[in-house]
Amino acid sequence: MSQTLAKSRWYRLLPIAFITYSLAYLDRANFGFGAASGMAADLQITPAMSSLLGSLFFLGYFFFQVPGAVYAEKKSAKKLIFWSLILWGGLAVATGVVSNVNLLIVIRFMLGVVESAVMPAMLLFLSRWFTKAERSQANTFLILGNPATILWMSILSGYLIKSVGWRWMFIVEGFPAVIWAFFWWKLVDDNPKDANWLTESEKEAVAEQLRQEQQGIKPVKNYGEAFKSRIVVLLSLQYALWSIGVYGFVMWLPSIIKAAPNITIVETGWLSSVPYVLAIIGMLGASYYSDKTLNRKAFVWPFLLLGAIAFYASYLIGVDQFWTSFVLLIIAGGAMYAPYGPFFAIIPDLLPKNVAGGAMALINSFGALGSFIGAYVVGYLNGETGGFGASYIFMAGSLFLSAIITLVAVKSPTHQRTLKSEKLTL
Repeated sequence: MSQTLAKSRWYRLLPIAFITYSLAYLDRANFGFGAASGMAADLQITPAMSSLLGSLFFLGYFFFQVPGAVYAEKKSAKKLIFWSLILWGGLAVATGVVSNVNLLIVIRFMLGVVESAVMPAMLLFLSRWFTKAERSQANTFLILGNPATILWMSILSGYLIKSVGWRWMFIVEGFPAVIWAFFWWKLVDDNPKDANWLTESEKEAVAEQLRQEQQGIKPVKNYGEAFKSRIVVLLSLQYALWSIGVYGFVMWLPSIIKAAPNITIVETGWLSSVPYVLAIIGMLGASYYSDKTLNRKAFVWPFLLLGAIAFYASYLIGVDQFWTSFVLLIIAGGAMYAPYGPFFAIIPDLLPKNVAGGAMALINSFGALGSFIGAYVVGYLNGETGGFGASYIFMAGSLFLSAIITLVAVKSPTHQRTLKSEKLTL
């Protein structure tokens, strides 16, 4: 059925989703480059304060996920993301002109608040346009904005810092979000029924397929019932642990590379981009086969386990063998990113649309909490120990636990089909 649905959805919506999330990720991740360049010296930021600033974004992100997602679900994801684009672009530019650490604290926290609803709102938006057999791939094209942005941002930021300094890096990289907000408003619709670029038969075909999928999902009355369900609780914990590894890696990889002998900021930018090439390949492959088999679990936990092993092996080898250690970090980075598409397809597969957006927001908010812990603790451990070994063990342990929880939380497709058959028989 999905093959007969409007193909225009793919080339019309997914590039827009990709660009939107790319700009969100640009304005949160470039802080790592500012911290690795002259920002700390210019603003007299201590290592402990740098860790706090790097992680404050995720604290704001944590508290405002669910309210934003509920607004998107009940009213309009389109409107929410439009205003978010304008506000986060403005805050990113403000980072480049700030001269006071206290103001920087406020800006980093507010940037998290403004961006908090973007991820769940975008996932909810895509769930209204793409069916179960398409959802993992659609999610992946959205989340590809993460590693793809870091890939080119790492190179661009290195050159901008060298050419015009860290302040202009933030300013130049902040303005595109404000401009893109107006493209977003013009190009997207909240639901297929509102799209004038679909025929009436195409609109009905998409709507009918989505309605049929909802009939096979057990009803859930409200958010309270959804938030207390076993799958949401376990996936919230799983994603928090997973995010410790991801954001400890994202925020501090430039500093880890810059600490190597004779590495310039431009070389740091190029080397920091390498893990994300593997991440993009892994994400595309995992999402394709997850949709093809309708198996989410098998394309999540093995990658997380591989990431844990790679981090631990990098720790065992040590920084004295930089290039071998760096190759293992490339593997860890790629493995951590590969499962995103299948993972965020789990909840819409299992929960009805009246609560799916809120459930994804809750899970993502715990991911933000894990990101806060990862960004702060990794930076703290690096500063206190004078090396990166302790933080490697911390990230490896978090990913290992995340893999184990995935095995426990998500039932296999065979088991799910058996349960459905039993219900039909009864």
